[in-house]
Amino acid sequence: MGQYNVQEAKTRLSELLNLVENGEDVVIAKAGRPVARLVKIERPHKRELGFLAPLQIPDEFYDPWTEDEMGDVAGSGL
Repeated sequence: MGQYNVQEAKTRLSELLNLVENGEDVVIAKAGRPVARLVKIERPHKRELGFLAPLQIPDEFYDPWTEDEMGDVAGSGL
């Protein structure tokens, strides 16, 4: 775990972020006193929905509706 003062952290931010991406914790100190820690954010694992786990929603599901589709829904009484 490396410790860097505020000015050094500002100057070397990209480099420090690379260290964090590679799993190293970085501490930022102000007047020699540690005040913050940069740590890698772990991406959450996809959660399975039990019996629905094999169900895959196609990306097109989230596409905006066409005018015809909107008209069909509007006229359907939903």
